[in-house]
Amino acid sequence: MKGSFKLGKVAGIGIFIHWTFTLLILFIIFMNYKSGQNATQIIWSVVFILCIFITVLLHELGHALAAKNYNIKTKDITLLPIGGLARLERIPEKPLEELIVAFAGPLVNITLAFITGIFITIPDTSQHLMAELSNGVNANNFFLNFFLVNFWLAIFNLIPAFPMDGGRILRALLSFKLQRHVATRISARIGQLLAMGFIIFGFFTSPILIFIGIFVIIGAQVEADYTESKFLLKGFKVHTVIMKQYLTIDANDIVKTAVELVLDSQNKNFLITENGIPVGTLNRDQIIMALSKKGDDEFIYNVMDRNLVYLDSDSLLENVFELIQLNKSRLMLVMENNKVVGVLDVENLMELLLINEVKINKAHDRK
Repeated sequence: MKGSFKLGKVAGIGIFIHWTFTLLILFIIFMNYKSGQNATQIIWSVVFILCIFITVLLHELGHALAAKNYNIKTKDITLLPIGGLARLERIPEKPLEELIVAFAGPLVNITLAFITGIFITIPDTSQHLMAELSNGVNANNFFLNFFLVNFWLAIFNLIPAFPMDGGRILRALLSFKLQRHVATRISARIGQLLAMGFIIFGFFTSPILIFIGIFVIIGAQVEADYTESKFLLKGFKVHTVIMKQYLTIDANDIVKTAVELVLDSQNKNFLITENGIPVGTLNRDQIIMALSKKGDDEFIYNVMDRNLVYLDSDSLLENVFELIQLNKSRLMLVMENNKVVGVLDVENLMELLLINEVKINKAHDRK
């Protein structure tokens, strides 16, 4: 994520912290100072927040290490003011695997709460508990606060609000009996309903709940659409949507040539060649950027995207869908017997999805 600083690596996973985390620390210091706390109390509060974020890191590492057992790598973990974000290369699609990976995070919090609970005395009444916590975080109640935070983090993450951990657990359980896209749709709708409750409750309590609610609503819809798209692509291969007619631009041409092609056709992506060999790609946005910054006399080889993406013509579209999504601004080369037989862009794939969706809906209407 932009604005993140690398702290190091754990088990080969890059650990980052977003710069906005410093705003949280400053906010805690300001609020504690405003409430009349002395320097010692403020230091205890800051140390406690740091410990909570170490807990969040351990939570995300729980997901990452569980995923590693299924040969799923974690790109990185980023610590944000509202929690942590582990970027897995992919989400496990087998129900049991997803269940274990999703539950691994809350299990870390449950374990930390259990271990902490062994060494502390938990007040037997709510009045005693409130009395213990009334003076903020200090040396006497530090581990009691740590126990309570881990306990509530576990409970909160297990709420079935997809795509939170609890929602993923629900999706995994439903997937044992239902098709994955159906299980995702059900989990997403339940998550969005609960998210509306977060937002309403957040207006009266904490703005953080509003942000979480918005995240859940958007995240659930994105993942539901993604899973539905993969289902619609089931059984189709790359050669189904191959484009054999495409425009090429020579790497030694100038930007003016690319601009003329954009104006003279509906094409938004172009293959760049040199002596007939693909050496890069160029899309409309890159052409406009090059025209703006370098002028129309700049050579194409100085502004083209040299990162070529290759797809095998016999690959199943559902298996390369994520790769296509990650490179949706690029023209991808389709290979057959080590030769380029065509190209593919995300717009062509979206047209196939639209056609398949119409066909399925029409078949349902006939029933």
